[in-house]
Order: sequence, then C-alpha cells, then structure tokens
Amino acid sequence: MSLPSKAFQRWLHGIAPNTSTADVCRFSGVKRTTLAQQLVRGKVAESSLVSISRAFDMNPFDALGQFEAYAALRGTPVPPTDAELVSQVSTMDLLRAVVERSDPRDDVPPLVLAETPHPSSVRNWVDAIDDGELRHRVSAATGIAPQNFSAHLTANRLPPELALATSRAAGVGPAGGLVASGLVTEAEAGWAPGARREALDRMTEGELALLAGERLQALGKALRRHEHELDHSNRIWENLG
Repeated sequence: MSLPSKAFQRWLHGIAPNTSTADVCRFSGVKRTTLAQQLVRGKVAESSLVSISRAFDMNPFDALGQFEAYAALRGTPVPPTDAELVSQVSTMDLLRAVVERSDPRDDVPPLVLAETPHPSSVRNWVDAIDDGELRHRVSAATGIAPQNFSAHLTANRLPPELALATSRAAGVGPAGGLVASGLVTEAEAGWAPGARREALDRMTEGELALLAGERLQALGKALRRHEHELDHSNRIWENLG
C-alpha cells in the first residue's frame, strides 16, 4: 500500500520540524537515496516510517495510525487472541515448553521466549486465525491470487496492507499481522508484557503436544523442500560442469 509522500512529509514536519532530511536519515538508518526515491515516486514505505518513528522516540504503531490507510490502528488496542499469541512462539520454544511441562526440574531455568518474529511466524499467525475460508475471503477482498498469498506465507513475509486485510477478514485485532511480519514489536502493538508466555501456560498438556506435533510436521516439510531445492541446484551446477 505504502504511504502518500505528501502526507508523510506533513507527518515528518510535525515530529521533526527543524531537522533536515539528511539528519533524519542519519538518525534513523534509512538510506538517504532510498527515502529520496520513495518521495519522488510519491509512495513512502511503511518500514521507512517505522525506522524514523523509532529514531524520534515515537511509537511506530501509533505513527502508522495517523495515516488514513491505517485508521484501523487508532483507538484502544484490541488484545490478541490466545491463538495469535501462541502462534508467535517459535517452534523450538514450543518444543522446549513441552519438555519443561512434562519434565519440570528445579535446576533448569524457566523458558524465556525468543523475540518475534520467528521463521514461521507469518504462516503460523494466519493458520491460527483461519476458520478454513480465510484465504478465500482475503483473496476476494484484496484481489490477490490464492497462490500469491500462499507464496507470501512460504516466504514468511506479509505486506502491511495484506496483514490488515487478513486481520479484518478474520475478525481479529489489526496488530497481529504487523507483529508476525516483524514491522512492529509486541510492545509497540500494545501487547501486554509476557502475554505470549501466559497464553502458552494456559494450554493443556494435550493441546501443547498436539500443536508441537503440527509444528514439527510443518518444519519437516519445509526442510524436505529446502533439501530438494538444494539438491536440484547442485545437479544443475554439476551439469554445467
């Protein structure tokens, strides 16, 4: 979707009225040429706004909400569901939780969850909110072909506008997809500290084991696919001599 450059420039003038573009880029880490090109094209990437917001101690989630395309982010944050929270626990941490729950030991420190996002955070988030028809509703609402939507999930990426459309189609809060894709952090999205761990702890042993099994199966398929692609590439190089 990106942000209209005129609206972005008004926003930037509001938070840094006496700061040059060169200084803004130096403070935020955004390349000057990149921002200049985006402004010339009339479309500024959301990631640029996020980096600049953080550089000027502004919550990027709130900053995005100032733009009409992200009006859904305004107001009181909608808390994530337990399924969304657990989807943002990595597979390795999920397996560690199974071990911790089944074989508790006093001499082992409690599990500390890795930060979001993780290698399958986008697909896991979509799976967590999917009632079986979500992909079709997103396709109908946005015009994206189902295979292209699936390609985003496989690559573990989700453009911000597609993340919002997916949240809307699933009837959940607008923040989940932005967290899963890594655009904003849990804290920036208003998720309570420790919310993921608390959601994990609320799962029964059976639910935890079943989810871990599903994740392992998905991981196995991904690894097999990667191995097949690597083998195919090696064969091509061998044939080329």
